[in-house]
Amino acid sequence: MSDDLQAELERLRAENERLKSAGRGRLTMKVSEKGALSVYGMGRFPVTLYKEQWLRLLAMSEEIKAFIEANNASLKSKE
Repeated sequence: MSDDLQAELERLRAENERLKSAGRGRLTMKVSEKGALSVYGMGRFPVTLYKEQWLRLLAMSEEIKAFIEANNASLKSKE
């Protein structure tokens, strides 16, 4: 393999590792093809909702927190 190809391969491997490690534990957002908001980093697949759905969910944030607190013994943690 030529030196140029080997150097490019090493550069791509290093960049791939950097991207993998930078994304762990971090949430990122993206507008989907259909115009919805996708949040990446919660699990294997993104959580995708339209803006009205996100706003409704965010408006309930205190209720969701209270529900989690009230049902803490029954709810499982991933970590």
